[in-house]
Formats: sequence, C-alpha cells, structure tokens
Amino acid sequence: MKAVVMAGGEGSRLRPVTANRPKPMVPICNQPIMEHILTLLKRHGITEVVSTLYYLADEIQSYFGDGSDFGVKMHYSVENVPLGTAGSVKKAEALLNDGPFVIVSGDALTDCDLTKALEFHRSKKSLATLILYRVPSPLEFGVVITDDDGRVVRFLEKPSWSEVFSDTVNTGMYILEPEIFRFMEENHNYDWSSDIFPKLLQERLPMYGYVMEEYWTDVGSLGQYREAQEDLLAGRVDLPILGRESVKGVHIGPNTVVDDTATLVPPICLGRNVKVKKGARIGPYAVVGDNAFIEEGANVERSIVWDSAYIGPNVGVHSAIVCSRATVKRDSVVREDAVIGDRCLVDVGCNIRPRVKLWPDKIVERGSTVTMSLVWGNKWRGNLFRELGAAGLSNIEITPDFACRLGSAFGSLFPQGSRIITFRDSTRSSRMIKRALISSLLSVGCDVLDMRSAALPIARHFVKTSGAAGALGVRKLPGNSRVTLIEMLDSRGAYLSRAMERKVENAFFREDFKRADPDDLGIMEFVSRAVEEYQADYFRLLHPEPAGRRLRVVCDYGYSSLSGIFPAMIAQLGIESISLNGFNDAKLAPRTGEEVDRHVKNLSQIVGTLGYDMGVLFTEEGERLTIVDERGEQVHGNTLLATLGTLIAKTVPSAKIAISVTAPTLLEEALKKEGAEVVRTKSDVRSLMDSSLTGGATFAGDERGGFIFPELHPGFDAAFSFGMLAVMLQRTGLSIREVSAELPVFKLAYEQVKVPWDAKGSVMRRISEETRDGRHVELLDGIKIFEDDSWVLVLPDAVEPVFHVYAESPEEEESRELVGRYIRKIEKLMQP
Repeated sequence: MKAVVMAGGEGSRLRPVTANRPKPMVPICNQPIMEHILTLLKRHGITEVVSTLYYLADEIQSYFGDGSDFGVKMHYSVENVPLGTAGSVKKAEALLNDGPFVIVSGDALTDCDLTKALEFHRSKKSLATLILYRVPSPLEFGVVITDDDGRVVRFLEKPSWSEVFSDTVNTGMYILEPEIFRFMEENHNYDWSSDIFPKLLQERLPMYGYVMEEYWTDVGSLGQYREAQEDLLAGRVDLPILGRESVKGVHIGPNTVVDDTATLVPPICLGRNVKVKKGARIGPYAVVGDNAFIEEGANVERSIVWDSAYIGPNVGVHSAIVCSRATVKRDSVVREDAVIGDRCLVDVGCNIRPRVKLWPDKIVERGSTVTMSLVWGNKWRGNLFRELGAAGLSNIEITPDFACRLGSAFGSLFPQGSRIITFRDSTRSSRMIKRALISSLLSVGCDVLDMRSAALPIARHFVKTSGAAGALGVRKLPGNSRVTLIEMLDSRGAYLSRAMERKVENAFFREDFKRADPDDLGIMEFVSRAVEEYQADYFRLLHPEPAGRRLRVVCDYGYSSLSGIFPAMIAQLGIESISLNGFNDAKLAPRTGEEVDRHVKNLSQIVGTLGYDMGVLFTEEGERLTIVDERGEQVHGNTLLATLGTLIAKTVPSAKIAISVTAPTLLEEALKKEGAEVVRTKSDVRSLMDSSLTGGATFAGDERGGFIFPELHPGFDAAFSFGMLAVMLQRTGLSIREVSAELPVFKLAYEQVKVPWDAKGSVMRRISEETRDGRHVELLDGIKIFEDDSWVLVLPDAVEPVFHVYAESPEEEESRELVGRYIRKIEKLMQP
C-alpha cells in the first residue's frame, strides 16, 4: 500500500516561522512535522510515499531525498500552479493506480492507527473513507456527519455555532480507491471537501467516516504549534522523540553539553551539539534545537528554540518561539506568544512584549521595548469578527494601532483608487478610530469619502447609490457603551460576506498589507449631499398621499443623529409631532435594556396623557424602533413585527416577507392569512439582509424592532419603518391597537443556558443524535424539533458561551415547560 503526503502548504498563519520554509518542514521536537508522518507510515508497513509539493518544494526534496535515509521510498509530484487538495493527487495518478492508498496531511501531528482505519475501509467496501476526529470546538474545521453505520450523510465546512450538529471533523486523512480519479480531469483545481466528496454523496456512492481515537492536531496557528510540542513532550502522542532519555522526560541529543549547575526541568528536548552554560534553567516543556547555545543564567521555559540560535546571559524566554540562527543578547526578555524570526538580532536589554512577531532578519536596537511587530503588527485575537463587525473595549482593544491594521487589511482587498466611505457616531472614541481608519485606507491607495457623523441607515443608502467599493463605520456597540464596533460594508451597503470577512481576517493576521507609492496615495473628500439623496428616495418610495386624518405622534429620538433631519421629514408625511431628546449626543443615547425601558416608560406616559395616536423611540443610531400605541402601551417584539407585516400584506400585493427561525408559527400563519408569502431565515442580521438582497423579499424583520425594506437599502432603518407604518395606517384608517387586536396571542417562551465553548460541539451532536427517532427536525439554524403542535429550538450563540432555547406551544405554560425540559437536557449533556 502507498501513501500520499500532502506537503504543498505554505502555512500563512504560522508566519513568520514559515517565512523561509514550507509548513511540513517546521520542526516539532527537532524533527520536521513531515518526518513524524513518515515514522507513522513506517510503523504501519507503508514504505512507498508520494509527496505533493508546491511552496518551497526544493526544501522538502533536498531534506528527504529518495527517502532511503528515513526507511521509505519517496516520489515527488510538484505543482507549478496550485491544483487543490484533490487536483494535486490527480496529478500523481500514475503512481497510485495499483490499489487503495492513504492520504495524510504533511502539516498535522498524529499517531492515528492507520491499520485499524484500513480494516474499517475494507470491511465497508468503501470507495472513500474519511478519518475523523472529535474536537471540542469544530468552528475552524470541516464537520462531517455520519449515520449509525458510519456512512457520510452531510458536510459542513467551517460552520457557525448554529450549524454545529456534530463534533466530528475532517482530519485531512483519507483512504481512497483508485476509482476516485474518474471524478477528476487532469490539470484542474479540485478540493476533496468541496468538490469530490459532495459528488460522491450526491451519487450515493459508498463513503464512510472512521472516527479515530488516537491523537491528532492541525498545526494551524502558532498557539497550536506550541501545544503540539507540549503534547509530544508530555507523552500524549505515541511517537518517538530524538535523543537519549537520561532521566524521565529529559531527552538529550549527541554531543550536547550541560553544565553541572544548570537546571533541567522535565519534560524537555535538547538537540545535538547544544551548549547549556552554568546557572541556566531549561524547562518545563522546552525544546532546544541542534547547535543552539544557552548562556549563563538564561531561562527558557515553555518555549521553542530552533537550531543554531543564541540565547545570551540572563535572557528570559517565556512561552515564546526563537527561530533558526536568531540572536537574543544578554538581559533581554522574550515574553508570551512572541516570535523571533530567522536570523533576527535582539540587542542587549530589550523587552519583546507578548504576542509581538519579528519577521526574519530584523534588528532590535539596544534597550528597546517592542510593543508591535516589525511587519505592522500581530494577531490580536483568534476571531476578528463578531456578528456585526470587529468589536472591543474602546481604546484598550480597539485602538488607533488596531484600526490602522484593520483599515489596511480592508483596503488591501480593493484595487488602487477604489472609493471607500467612512462614517461614525458622535462619540470622541469613534472619531479617533475613524481617523486612524482613514489614514490606513489612504496609505494603501484607496480614496475616502467621509460622511463624518451619520446614521447607519443613511450611510448604507449612500454606499448603495454612490458606486463606492465598500464602507467602514465606527460606533458604540448596541448595549455596551464601553465597546467600540467597527462595521464593514460591501458595495451594496450590506455586511461583508463570510468569504470576504475571511479575506480581511487573513490579511489582518498575515500582516501582509500593500503600500501605495507616495504619488499614488489616496485622497479624502467630505460628503455633502448624502442626507438629501436619502430623503429623495425616502419620499419617492413612500409616496405619501393626502391623508383623511392627521396622525399625532410623540417622537423620542434617543439623542441620535436622526434628531437633526427627521423632524422636518415627519412634517412632510402630514404628521403632527412632538420631539423628545432631540439632539445628537451618543454619550446619552439609551443602550442597555434598562436605559431603553426608562425611555419607553416616559414615552408611554406622554402619549397616554396627550391622547396622541402613537409614540416612537429610535435606538441604535436609527436602526431600530420601539412603538407605543394610543393608550401608551408598548407593542412588543413579535407583535410589532406581525403588525407591520400584516399592514404590508394588506397593502402590497403578493408581498414576500422574511422572518427568522425564532419567530412564532402563529405569526407566520397570520401573515399567510393576509396573502403574504413567508420565508424563514437564520436568526442573525446578515441572514435577514441576504433574504432581501438575493431572496427577493419585500420586507424582512426581527422581534427586536429591526425592519428591512430592500428597495431603499439592505439594512435596518427605523425612520423608513416608521414612515411605512404611518403611511399604511393613514391609508387603511386603522390604529395601531386595531391592527394588533386582530393578531393572535403569541405563546413563545425563551431562556438561555451557559454552555462552555469546549462542550458546545458535543452537546449539539448528542441532541442531533437523539432526534433520529422519527421526529420532524429542521436544521436551518440550530436544531428545531417539532413535537405534536409544539416546537423547540436549540440555538448556540455565535459570540458567547451560551445556548438560546425557544419554544412555542398552544399554551404559554406548556411553552415554558418545554424550554425548561430542554434546558435540563442540555445541562445533563454537559456532564462528563
């Protein structure tokens, strides 16, 4: 049997350690990752290996040669252009057409029992067997769902938490029959997960998943790289470590000299010809490469020092990586998660702060404190994006430095000369961050159209109509005035697609930004007529008619920027209004639930006292609204959605209305009763936007006062939603209360339960397995289980370690009981 070792990866997320070497050549315990793979293959009797190469192929060929020094026979297939994970194997078909073969990733560490996997493959008579592994958090992997017999039934590539129905992920290891090649043409780019395996699934060919029980990790980040070293040192991986084990956990290579006064704290691994001087301390969980020199009093702990590196007297290296031939001179400190690249020189008395990365051949002058990477910065956190954009504590996590990097990453995606719109709320921190974004956009050659302070709906409309490539907006995060949110919009005014977000994230993490020539730097202009253009389309789409009665409305502007433009607009709608909190001051804007409730209470009292037709509160920079009726009673959540949806269904022929998976079934039935077509979406904002952009929805809304009218722009717009509501009430002659009185009473219950990140995947998998008993289940967003005339939805949160549980039954008490039952079930499933 032959093996294919996929070794073409460049390891961009491991930079700068992969700046001068392909990812499979990165050492773990002083051996390249790929060498550990060859050791594993030999253990299971596989001695003929085909290696697919692309990035720095010569490095791998020169190291392994014909394979004789490693006890195997090596063949190489080098790609001139990337052919994908499957296309690269197709290129080597002539070497693999004489029987089944195993594919192993050359950049993962594993001690998988390949013999057992092969026996499973043969017993199932499988065309393709995917070797799977259970992980606590499967978001960054391809999830594979199998039936009870192990047959693959579904793939989910890098799912969100609401799509995690299993914790078994694709390891990139496969056992395949040569017949697999008939699904590919030569010199075409194919990927196993996105092209070939889905085709096998579609044609119902035998494809199985084997869940391995041994060790596996994808060395996909610098943190995972260090963890893999520690796991091998700790004995959690059944692979040998070079060097004699002088005492338990202390591996020392040939010709290594350790001074008698030095301290070695296991587990550690020292390579060949290492010199450890007096008083030095190595370990625990430290690896020192061949020919390295550790001077007097140096301390290397939980760190990786590569070959020929020099660690000077009294230097501290703590949970860091020092690459080949790097020099760290005396009295310097290299702190947690820092990386010193190949051949870097860190002079005397320097302080390399946590998470700083130095690319190869950099020089740090004597006594310097390095707070950011010498190639523009460093990975700030594992996941750059939250639901609405990049968010963090103002001037602590979201700093001008961070904004410069993010703006450069965003602007680098577009051609030179592209126009990017910027806008903000009225807070000082937002103004500061927006200016940093503008500077970075200009530096990569983008032109900037600055709206200064603008409501988000007006900004979306301007992006859509201006022909700009995209937009960056800065505001306080709804619900938390201490957190700054940077929102990124595409040319339509919608949030970036997940694919575009990943491109921004990759550019941000790789710190690989373009820089424009000084003669080609961008220019900045201030926008002058965005409000007027918005108002023109606003009235064109509403086309208000002379009303039989003049509505009287109390408007609480919530100190938003709408206060400067909407009072004049509301008069043009033929509405008599009273304004509350009618000036722009983001510091005073209601953000928390308690603050909003105080505004609603005050609004209700004024409407009831004055006998006005309704009251409206604008929140979240003009995106959401709260309505109170003529009696001063709030029109809550789904009732407001149903009220507006019903009016649209009454007045717009063949209306198509999008609501989320969390909305009550009775609401859907009420809308259908009025002749509307109803479509369900995922519960997040961007899914509602997608329904209006690509799904043809007339109207989309959620239960928190956010409504989308795609003819104007693809985002929430409180001003237009209110205008549409007012115009339809005038046309029908109905009041808010009269419309809502016709609606059913919604018996929806909701609770949330804390679920640790590392338990989310297993809980979702076990709930999914329990529903294979014939019950009707929907997997649009989370797991929605139907029981007789009731349903319950289990929905993992994308940002917080919680599950949301919704339920609807004919009676409210039954809904609460159903939610409680599933809360208890989730808590039980979390127990070991």
